[in-house]
Amino acid sequence: MWKTIASFLPDWLIIIQSLIIFLIPYFIWRFFIYIRERANIATIKQESENSQENTCNFTGNLNSDLKFIKKEIGHNSDVHFREFNIGNTGIHAVIIFIEGLSDKDLIDKYIMKSLMIDFSNENISAFMTEEGFNNIIKQQVLSISDVTNTQNLNDLVMKVLQGSTALYIDGSADVFILGTTKGKTRSIEEPISEALVRGPRVGFTEKLSENTAILRQQGNIKSLSFIKFQVGKRGNKDLVVAYIKDLANPDLIHEIEKRIKKIDIDYLPESGYVEQLIEDNYLSIFPQLQSTERPDRVISALMEGRVAILLDGTPFALIAPVTFSMLLQSPEDYYERWIPSTLIRLLRFLAAFIALLVPALYISFISFQPGLIPTKLAISIVGSREGVPFTVLLEALIMEVSIEILREAGLRLPKPIGPAMGIVGGLIIGEAAVNAGIVSPIMVIVVALTAISSFAIPEYNAGISLRVLRFMAMFCAAIFGLYGVILFCLFLCSHLVKLKSFGIPYASPAVPFNLNDWKDFIIRVPLMMMKRRPKMMKTKNSIRQK
Repeated sequence: MWKTIASFLPDWLIIIQSLIIFLIPYFIWRFFIYIRERANIATIKQESENSQENTCNFTGNLNSDLKFIKKEIGHNSDVHFREFNIGNTGIHAVIIFIEGLSDKDLIDKYIMKSLMIDFSNENISAFMTEEGFNNIIKQQVLSISDVTNTQNLNDLVMKVLQGSTALYIDGSADVFILGTTKGKTRSIEEPISEALVRGPRVGFTEKLSENTAILRQQGNIKSLSFIKFQVGKRGNKDLVVAYIKDLANPDLIHEIEKRIKKIDIDYLPESGYVEQLIEDNYLSIFPQLQSTERPDRVISALMEGRVAILLDGTPFALIAPVTFSMLLQSPEDYYERWIPSTLIRLLRFLAAFIALLVPALYISFISFQPGLIPTKLAISIVGSREGVPFTVLLEALIMEVSIEILREAGLRLPKPIGPAMGIVGGLIIGEAAVNAGIVSPIMVIVVALTAISSFAIPEYNAGISLRVLRFMAMFCAAIFGLYGVILFCLFLCSHLVKLKSFGIPYASPAVPFNLNDWKDFIIRVPLMMMKRRPKMMKTKNSIRQK
């Protein structure tokens, strides 16, 4: 019927009708987007109104303002409101603190006792003015080093939830915020993720103030500077950017500050969130900031003109910018003499090559280019593969996936049995697979060598990246043979050359080439020859030693 009707209609009308039919779903989709945007605008407006309500200023009337405070945080069972009178003046006051976060002994001895018992009426005449009243309380009564004032409800709530104590005195719109935080912290221990044979045994903790103090203790560095930020909309946390003021490039500092200020997220539980939110290319598999628990590594990076980012609640600091060669270096390279350090560094580069390409090369040689293998070795490999029912790719995938599962299981199991489970499981699975004829002995050797080589990479993030890329290289080798491996290497090199970390080429100092920076690249020359800082950092002072 439709064809009959269409035959009597002009062509232009049919075209218009077809366009309308195709555009109807588009307009419906746009309508739903419009409704959703209107709902989001209404939600944002409501949150803004709530925020404005929360940021109201105090009036100086204790009873009315206390109702607003209790409305915000009074429903929490761990929030305590202690009302009392100051001395024998009859002036009513209240302190607000969180049980477990605030130091009760400090509150009882230096706040409550000072205000209720030790308070003197000699300067009672100063109570006639609010300014004189606040000065007496702050300068003569409270024996607390950290005392600030606020007139904002939201500021009071945030400080109390962080462990401070709020002192509200009737008749004054200024509320005292007293530093009584008693955080539960662990003792300073040796970093677990970056073990060294020779080097400092000090690692960062989860407390930001302790971490900044540890950096200060690394040396009397007068130009060591910290910039503090507040990150997280709902769960507020402190973040510090550390740098050497007379070394770091101002453009680098400005760029990092700009990216941190753009962070718009509810909560940041760990520095990995910061790393992913401020990196240059979030689609790249390579880490563009270096994470570390070692203060000595952070100070060494700062001395090269780099910047460190420390977040409260995590022992892992971030170093920016970073190059790929930095991920294969260890602080111990500089604590030992240059010849053994260079040899060990070369072994790491070799281990990275093995962990990335050896399974792919094995697949390409066996499946496509067996003529490139020496005759005796080829005969041995063919004999060992006799009876194996799977292709080389499937055989390699079975072993590689098994090793990755064992590695993950060893990490998640309790520490006393985790390493033993990984080793025993690998031996049992490998032997059983060979005896059952599922895989060949040479494949077990290749996978074991690959796994051991991946353990030699100092940076855990870099090891994960190479492990993922290894599977991609294996698929390329299974499809195109050795040409696929070469194409994979070309694509990988082009990505590394294009990738940047805060404006610094990720492949430097290889690309762009700089002879001076090659002194600390694949080899590590003697320290007396490393007289200049890396040229790629564009520091204010390039002279390291004379």
